[in-house]
Amino acid sequence: MEQRIDYYNVAPEALKIMIEMEKYTKTTGIDRKLRELIKIRASQINGCAYCINMHTTDARKMGETEQRLYCVSTWRECTFYTDAEKVALELTEYVTLIPTKRVPDELYHRVREHYDERQYVDLVLIINQINSWNRISIAMGSIATEK
Repeated sequence: MEQRIDYYNVAPEALKIMIEMEKYTKTTGIDRKLRELIKIRASQINGCAYCINMHTTDARKMGETEQRLYCVSTWRECTFYTDAEKVALELTEYVTLIPTKRVPDELYHRVREHYDERQYVDLVLIINQINSWNRISIAMGSIATEK
């Protein structure tokens, strides 16, 4: 596959809005390493190699461990993610797969044990933002390249 359209130049107004949302997500109280784990997990589910490559690289620069990066797809079976991280990753899976999973009240209440109302909204926005980027990247033919 090759890049189909230079979408940054074709629709700069739309991409500016996406970038502004990205800037907002960086101002939230959600830990920056967790933001990257969320982006990696959603990108794994969506099969977006471009975003997986980008966000694992970014997470490493932030000091995230190889162990946590390699195991994020199997977070349920690991003891090295906190309960707050695990519930955020579970929410990521449910929101990413919302047509089949929805977000049950039970999950919402478990998330709220670790995150206040604003943080819950911010988590959902971060998850939606990466899902949007995944869909744009996949539809436009973005590919992961070696750096």
